[in-house]
Amino acid sequence: MKSIEKLENIENKNVILRLDLNVPIKNDKIIDTNRIDKIIPTLNFLVKKKAKVIIISHIGRPHGKIVKELSLKPVSLCIKDKIKRDVILLKENIFNLNKKDIFKNSSDGVVLLENIRFYPEEEANDDKFSEKLASLGDIYVNDAFSCSHRDHASVTKITNHIPSYSGIQINTEVNALKKITTEIKKPVTCIIGGSKISSKINIIKNLIPKFNNIIIVGAMANNIFKYQGLKIGKSIYENNIGRIIQEIFNYAEKYECNIYFPKDVKVGKKLNDKSIEKEFREIEDDDMILDVGSKTLVEIKKIIDNSSTLLWNGPLGYFENSNFSSGSLEVAKYIANRGDKIFSVVGGGDTVSVVNSLNINSKFNFVSTAGGAFLEYIEGKVLPGIKALN
Repeated sequence: MKSIEKLENIENKNVILRLDLNVPIKNDKIIDTNRIDKIIPTLNFLVKKKAKVIIISHIGRPHGKIVKELSLKPVSLCIKDKIKRDVILLKENIFNLNKKDIFKNSSDGVVLLENIRFYPEEEANDDKFSEKLASLGDIYVNDAFSCSHRDHASVTKITNHIPSYSGIQINTEVNALKKITTEIKKPVTCIIGGSKISSKINIIKNLIPKFNNIIIVGAMANNIFKYQGLKIGKSIYENNIGRIIQEIFNYAEKYECNIYFPKDVKVGKKLNDKSIEKEFREIEDDDMILDVGSKTLVEIKKIIDNSSTLLWNGPLGYFENSNFSSGSLEVAKYIANRGDKIFSVVGGGDTVSVVNSLNINSKFNFVSTAGGAFLEYIEGKVLPGIKALN
């Protein structure tokens, strides 16, 4: 990928900047600015170079219709506050915009197009729409790694019509993930959670030949417990999953990768219940497994101590209830305190939320804002947005 940082003369050039500003908004207020914070270096770089910046982004899934609640207005105000200059939100229909008129009301040279997903042509990857977008600028920059698994007009097709570059943030994401997937310093460990093991089977299989340890946690682990005949009460699990679990264990044995799963757990009768630690033999029919137990945490910490590289995707329990968040929080703090003894990468919305809640982002080597793109990259898939820049 050609990096925007290598460009010399972009003064007064119209730079179309694709960002992922899909932040959580409640009552017109942004709850978490993490995704916005990450792209400020790219914005500041372009402003310093005196480029004219046209930001393209989206919020939510309006399915090609104008949805007032999904306007980017709160985002424009937030960016304005962070870069200390006006950010004009352009609500005009993109098909009516012209390159020469786009900055006529913006002396500070930063405009934000209204939610790009208000246009059905975006998700349809319409070539004429992407050509229209490209006509507004001189240069295109993709700094939205977390959208780069989407084959959308403002992510892929636009690169057919305009000189295209990668942004500072996307370069950082790809370089961090390369150290996890191709430039690995061993021993390397993956902590992986989530609700469905079937949805992450390809990720696990892709990692097994490269990783020394894979620790399966969260609701995914319930499937292994049930497969092994352990009591799981009324915990969620998937049906007809035995073949997949056996496949994982056979594959791990072939490549000498250790598969770990919780040895004890914390349960409740319902999601908002108090936490009780139990051995599997003690689990009752109306118990739900919602976190890992203390013996499991001791084992995970020993594995982390003996690792040089660590990838973490998926919390260890139902962290939305503080009574079942201790496993995730304790592991987050333990990894953070390893400092430069371990190269650590965290990805996925829920896992990032755990790290954010402790305000320890800076103690990890990289915290990815991406969810689907992060997982597809480590699964070994070629991301359309990355391919389009190559």
